[in-house]
Amino acid sequence: MKLVNYTVNGNTRAAAIVDEKVIDLNYAYQAQLKAEGKYRYEEIAHAFVPSITDELFQGGKESLQLAQGAIDFILENPNSFDKQVIYNRDEVKIEAPVQRPGKIICVGHNFRKHIQEMGREIPSNPVIFAKFANTILGPEDDIPFYPISEQLDYEMEFTFVIGKQARNVSEADALDYVAGYTITNDVTYRDIQRRTLQWLQGKTVDGSAPMGPHLVTADEIGDPSGLDMVLKVNGEVRQSTNTDDFVFDVPKLVSFLSGLMTLEPGDVVLTGTPGGVGVAMDPPQFLKDGDVVTIEIEKIGTLENKVSAVKE
Repeated sequence: MKLVNYTVNGNTRAAAIVDEKVIDLNYAYQAQLKAEGKYRYEEIAHAFVPSITDELFQGGKESLQLAQGAIDFILENPNSFDKQVIYNRDEVKIEAPVQRPGKIICVGHNFRKHIQEMGREIPSNPVIFAKFANTILGPEDDIPFYPISEQLDYEMEFTFVIGKQARNVSEADALDYVAGYTITNDVTYRDIQRRTLQWLQGKTVDGSAPMGPHLVTADEIGDPSGLDMVLKVNGEVRQSTNTDDFVFDVPKLVSFLSGLMTLEPGDVVLTGTPGGVGVAMDPPQFLKDGDVVTIEIEKIGTLENKVSAVKE
């Protein structure tokens, strides 16, 4: 499945995208239960296929399987419910596939070639930092460029979302704890990031984590290794790599992080960025008002956002 949240008439709800159709998961499951003659179908649907993806992930594989069954039902019976279940994509606004995660964990220095070209040593343990939920934007949102800095930069990030509670998970079992995969642009205010030893303040400005275009469930991706990644600014390739170049791959990260903290459903992990960021170019090339940043990752899709200056 390709999971999103969508907004229509001021309401934001969980959906799947199928052939450019946006299918409301909760309403689809309500329709299926009602057709099966279930009493309290609304309450049952809200418990097992909630109306927001953050809660849907808490139901684990069972909720995702029920959601898939509901999609199949409503596609075969599109007029079986008294509420609108299916929209054309252009009728709604597509939001980020995760809305309010408990944790956004970011990994630094995680691509071998980038580390080597910077003359650094391969880290023995993952370098981690955080972003917060205030940073999340959807695939149809502009990246706000606040006048607190003139050094706005991009970072292409292969991203995974936790699907069930994880604590002290082995690498062998790690992928079973992943709900799915998406793309994030770890937008960074470089001068703010570098004015202290801690990176946090340059990473947590409002709107600095565009995410999307959807979340592809783990069953569709399978092994997340060997996926090509490319970022372009105004059509110019700036970053290009493959997930085979990770120092710490997804199983290692799930295992490592779950040894530090309990990972919860809906937690988001950004796995690091490769070489080619604007600050490392000669001369540096930072983002400016009107620039379009496009990230494409194999098997996931394309995330594209325009930079929009915010006036004081």
